[in-house]
Amino acid sequence: MGEIFSPGKLMLTSEYFAIDGALVLAVPTKLGQEFSFKETNDGKSLIFWEAYHQNTLWLKAVIDYQNWQILETNIPTSAEFILKTLKNVQSLSNTKFKSNFTYHFTTNLQFPADYGLGSSSTLMNNLAEWAVIDPFYLNTISLGGSGYDIAVAKEKSAILYQSKPEIKYEKVNFSPSFKNELIFIHLNQKQDSREGINFYRSKNKSQKLVDEFSDLTRKILLCNELEDFSDLLLIHEQKISDFLEIPTVKERFFADCPVFIKSLGAWGGDFVMSSKFDGFKDYFWGKDFNTIFEWSDLIDL
Repeated sequence: MGEIFSPGKLMLTSEYFAIDGALVLAVPTKLGQEFSFKETNDGKSLIFWEAYHQNTLWLKAVIDYQNWQILETNIPTSAEFILKTLKNVQSLSNTKFKSNFTYHFTTNLQFPADYGLGSSSTLMNNLAEWAVIDPFYLNTISLGGSGYDIAVAKEKSAILYQSKPEIKYEKVNFSPSFKNELIFIHLNQKQDSREGINFYRSKNKSQKLVDEFSDLTRKILLCNELEDFSDLLLIHEQKISDFLEIPTVKERFFADCPVFIKSLGAWGGDFVMSSKFDGFKDYFWGKDFNTIFEWSDLIDL
C-alpha cells in the first residue's frame, strides 16, 4: 500500500481577484489530507473508496469503472463527485483504470470539513500525484477555481501564484518576524466558494483593480513590521468590501476590535486573520468564536 499527503492552505491575499490573475500569497497548513492506495490484479475492475474525516468514516463507495456505475454507497451525491473525478483521472492517465485491476483508496481529512482549508484541492493533488497527471488540469475539469490551492498542496510551501495570462507560481519564504503575533479565528461556518465566485464574476472589474491587489500582495510579502502589515491588510480588506459592496467581517462581527481583522478566502465564512492584543482570547470567546489558532499551531512554515 502506498501513501501520499497534501497540506491544506490559507489564502492570505487577493481572494476572488485571483481568478482574474491577481497575484496571490498563500501558505500551507500543518493539517491536510492523507491518501493511501492499493492495486490488485484480480480482473474485477472495481474501485473501493473510503473517505474519513478526522479518522471517522464519512463516505463509502464501490464503483464499477468499466461501466462507471456506483454499485453501492452511503452518500450518493458525494459518490457521484468521486466517480466524476476518477473518470477524469482515467481520461488524463496513460495507465490508471485502463485494465481490470481493483483499486482500494482510503482518504483521511485531518481537519473539520467546515474549516475551508482545502478538502477538495488536497484530494485533487493526491490523485494527480498517484496517477502522474497534471494536478492543475485535473482540478480545472473537476472543480474549477484559480488553482492556487493546488500549487500550495503540490509544493508544500508558501507561494506567490498567478493564474493569468497563464499559471505561474514560485515558492517564497514567508516567515515574518511578527508571525507569533498573528492569530486565526474560525467563524463557525463554511462559506460556499463557488457561490462567492459566481457573485464576484457577476460584477464588472478593471485590470487596474486586479493590478492593485497584485501590488498589495508584493508589499505584504516584504513587510518587516506588524504595523505596516496591519495597515496593508486593512487597505486590502476595504478594497474588496467596496468592490463587492459587502461590509467587512470586522464591521459585521468585530466592530470594537482594537486590531485588524482580515478575511481569508471566500468572504463570510471559514477563517479570518488578526493579531494578538490584551485579552484577545476572552474577546473572541465572548462573541462565541471559540476556535483560535496561533501561527505555530496552524501554519507549516
